[in-house]
Amino acid sequence: MYTLLPAVLKKRLDLDFRTSPDFRARIVEYPGLWMSEREIAALRADLSRVAGRAVPGGDPDYGVFSGREDVFQRTIVTLVYRVSDGAPVAFNALPVLPLSLSGKPVEVLHLGLVMIDPAVRSQGLSWVLYGLTCFLLFLRNRLRPLWISNVTQVPAVAGMVAETFSDVFPAPTRGARRSLRHQLIATEIMAAHRPAFGVGDKAGFDAGRFVITDAYTGGSDTLKKSFEAAPKHRKAEYNAFCAAELDYDRGDDLLQIGRLDLDAAQRYLLESVPRNALGRLAVASLVILAQRLALPLLHWADGRRPWGILRPSR
Repeated sequence: MYTLLPAVLKKRLDLDFRTSPDFRARIVEYPGLWMSEREIAALRADLSRVAGRAVPGGDPDYGVFSGREDVFQRTIVTLVYRVSDGAPVAFNALPVLPLSLSGKPVEVLHLGLVMIDPAVRSQGLSWVLYGLTCFLLFLRNRLRPLWISNVTQVPAVAGMVAETFSDVFPAPTRGARRSLRHQLIATEIMAAHRPAFGVGDKAGFDAGRFVITDAYTGGSDTLKKSFEAAPKHRKAEYNAFCAAELDYDRGDDLLQIGRLDLDAAQRYLLESVPRNALGRLAVASLVILAQRLALPLLHWADGRRPWGILRPSR
């Protein structure tokens, strides 16, 4: 069921809706700023339950699993639940990285930590975990382009990011290039935000190829994979690219930088979202647009409370 009116009235994103007959998703933005301690504890328990099933070696020690109190104040969490029993089966924890680009503040959406219960893999959850939250934020941003980043050694993920978003570097696709903006964003991310993706201070960075060397040294140790164990992309070019660029024995990662723009949003709708989910996505989009339009009007109409520099009349 959709919680339309409550979601519209909230300042932060909080959506709970069915993505298919078998699964529902809840998207919560910066829960550390508005959820109670009890709700945060329940959220942590659901994340740990998924991680326990997805990573036999134990929870990673970074991001939402770091134990830091402020981590949920700058992370957008997408949790997928099975409808039949309400069990959490997958999540994406998407940290928002504040940067400075050409002297102006900019926020980069880091695709973050994604985990899926092995029992529900290959059941059509990729469009929810890797693109849904970004698409809804793009709508709320009034269709202005958003920068995204991704750190991975998995060919399937690297290929999906390269095919979903625009101007992605590094990628084996024709026309992929390292622009000055790519370089500035990658450099600042590596300088200030390594804890967001579990890379230690001793890890190196090849600024020409955007490859993080010896990356699994900052809490992400349990996620390190061999090339044979890493899920492959359906297109062999992405598998060959990762095999050539990354030293899997050492533990290298790609740092991909790209943009979510109108072309990427169109590709997402046409190629990633299942046809039977378009109606549900339309309702979720309506909530975002209504929140963007209705909430300021409601604030303006309430003459009893201050709003910015405006003060209620006496």
